[in-house]
Amino acid sequence: MTVDPTQNPARDFIEFIVKAIVDKSDEVEVSQSVDDLGVLITLKVAKDDMGKIIGRNGQTAKSLRVLLRMMGAKNDARYNLKIIEPEGNML
Repeated sequence: MTVDPTQNPARDFIEFIVKAIVDKSDEVEVSQSVDDLGVLITLKVAKDDMGKIIGRNGQTAKSLRVLLRMMGAKNDARYNLKIIEPEGNML
């Protein structure tokens, strides 16, 4: 794998896209970790913005993952996106 842990192009890309989608862009947290399976990008957003990130039938989340997969193919890396559910959800 040719991913340099000091550079975060995929993390920066996801952060840019998500901040453009959500209402509370100051509450967006994106982190990145590298292991044997590839690069895991973890996304946290405000509780009110969760629906915008998931999208109808999960289409927005799926689109973000497809874009990451394309970046991975270009950079010879494997990117995965994990969306963390906000605390205190009342279902």
